[in-house]
Amino acid sequence: MGFFSLSVLVLIILMLLGASIRIVQEYERGVIFRLGRCVGARGPGLIFLIPIIERMQKVDLRVITMDVPAQETMTNDNVTIKVNAIVYFQVINPVQAVVNVLDYIRATSQLSQTTLRSIVGQSQLDEILAKREEINQRLQKAIDEGTEPWGIKVSLVEIRDLELPATMQRAMAAQAEAERERRAKIIHADGEYQAAERLAEAARIITQVPAALQLRYLQTIREITTDKASTIIFPLPMDLVKPLLEMARQGERPEGEKIR
Repeated sequence: MGFFSLSVLVLIILMLLGASIRIVQEYERGVIFRLGRCVGARGPGLIFLIPIIERMQKVDLRVITMDVPAQETMTNDNVTIKVNAIVYFQVINPVQAVVNVLDYIRATSQLSQTTLRSIVGQSQLDEILAKREEINQRLQKAIDEGTEPWGIKVSLVEIRDLELPATMQRAMAAQAEAERERRAKIIHADGEYQAAERLAEAARIITQVPAALQLRYLQTIREITTDKASTIIFPLPMDLVKPLLEMARQGERPEGEKIR
């Protein structure tokens, strides 16, 4: 009978030790409740609890990556779009994360969805497309302010995908094509203007030095003679032809007629 009582006592002691010893990992903290009252967070390492009197709830302190489901909303310029995002956050105060909110992960997810719809609804479509980084910062600031009483720090928010209606995609494609055509015409006109300026400058130089025109003729002939199948039409300068024409006219005059 004494051996049986001793065995029961040892078994009870082992059960009490098993109920009182907890191991908290490096990335965790244990929030301790004593008779229902929070007495703080402990860990990491080996934690001893008073059986029946104390209870511990573990909280993960690692960064949590959470997908925000696609939200269909209307922008400030009345364009219906679908947008989703990704949120990076972590618990920095485990006591607040356990005491102030029932499920901090679900609460952060719901707040992120609401904030995403609100921020997108306050912005125009061009602003969302062109100023993505600014929109991300506004989202991060708004969500972080909402989760601060829960002991949660939102470190980064990124808009991942933006889905536009098919009609809007076609309209934006037509706008982009028109913009490219406009730029091409401006560049072409600018090139024509610069070429005209260069030609005018060249004409002024040639006018000052007439021999430069003949040199230009010779250079052009040299460039086109590389192709043997081409026919070359050589413009003869009037300075060379004029003396020949004068001699021809003098030979056609009667002998008694004097040259004036």
